[in-house]
Amino acid sequence: MANTTKFWIAEVMKKLLSKKPIEKIRVTEICQEAGIERPTFYYHFKDKYDLMAWIVFQCSLDTDITDLTSATKAMEQMKKDLIFYKRAFEDNSQDPMWQYMLDLSIRRHNQIVMDKLQCDQLDVQTEFSIRMYCYGALGISREWILNDDFTSAKTIVTMMFKAMPDDLKKILFEDMS
Repeated sequence: MANTTKFWIAEVMKKLLSKKPIEKIRVTEICQEAGIERPTFYYHFKDKYDLMAWIVFQCSLDTDITDLTSATKAMEQMKKDLIFYKRAFEDNSQDPMWQYMLDLSIRRHNQIVMDKLQCDQLDVQTEFSIRMYCYGALGISREWILNDDFTSAKTIVTMMFKAMPDDLKKILFEDMS
């Protein structure tokens, strides 16, 4: 039941975002539109940015970020949800949405690399390579969503994989060499 409510609130947020930017949306408005009380919203999310982050996280759950086909499919879905991602990337509030997306990407990459290396802490160079790659990949994704109507998702993902630092490629794609 709790997940059903979260997904309902997320759908309402996407609907509201199709009409106006996130900074113009209030939690009260989300609650009214969803037909829920404020405590219900705050039971599931700490604020509207947490809700946006949860939406992004849900969208990323089925994505294998080390697989060209899976990553391409996720980027194609971003284009299908263009208004949502444009609003997310245009957000320049105190805690911009891109920062949530960056943190999520870094955490996911860290976990994947730790799993591959069978360790619970990464060395400084590997952490740096992950951060550098995630900043670049997110920056290019943002630019692609906001300004590029021509380049295919597959081309973007292929270029991101090629631009990945060699030490990170070696870890993530070692069994593909």
